[in-house]
Amino acid sequence: MKKLSEKQKKININKAARVLEGVYPSAECALRYGGEPWKLLIMGRLSAQCTDARVNIVCKELFRVYPTLEAVANAELEDIARIVKPCGLFNTKAKNIKDSCRMLIDEFGGILPDTMEELLSLPGVGRKIANLLLGDIYGKPAIVADTHCIRICGRLGMYDESLSDPAKVEKILSALVLPEFQTDFCHRIVQFGRDTCSARSPKCNACPLSHLCAHNNNKR
Repeated sequence: MKKLSEKQKKININKAARVLEGVYPSAECALRYGGEPWKLLIMGRLSAQCTDARVNIVCKELFRVYPTLEAVANAELEDIARIVKPCGLFNTKAKNIKDSCRMLIDEFGGILPDTMEELLSLPGVGRKIANLLLGDIYGKPAIVADTHCIRICGRLGMYDESLSDPAKVEKILSALVLPEFQTDFCHRIVQFGRDTCSARSPKCNACPLSHLCAHNNNKR
């Protein structure tokens, strides 16, 4: 595959961001957290190795039973685990959720912190969740390097398609995608990955980014 220059990568990825803005005018988080930061924290943790659709379903019940941050922090661990079981890894996730909510109350006054360092101190929170929170809750530039983002941006030629390390992808894309595009771009790329640029059967003939796609152009 012909490699793009860094200048051309930056041009192409930001053109792609503008195209996706036209395709998906409303860039929304797929996790339906109702605007409450602590809920997105929980849902982000549950989303690991689980679909957003399932997390949304499970959390309807979780937040019905435990409607406040304090309620989750004070809940019995076994009861949380029972509810979140469909999301997989439920014992670990339940403990992380309960401990994170307790930590928010005890160390942050019930307010979700707004720095990467502080967010990473919460149990079970890695860079992907932290970036999701920084972008959606605080409007800060943030790249959420999930599987869709990693796959599609590799196909677009931003890095070798074999690269699968989220931290490396985050670093690369943070330098290429304009700060004002980053959060919405990541939301749109998820929807685009579901609709068009799927892992196994991408719809290249109907793709609005085909003219910018190194993978597609190198097949010609």
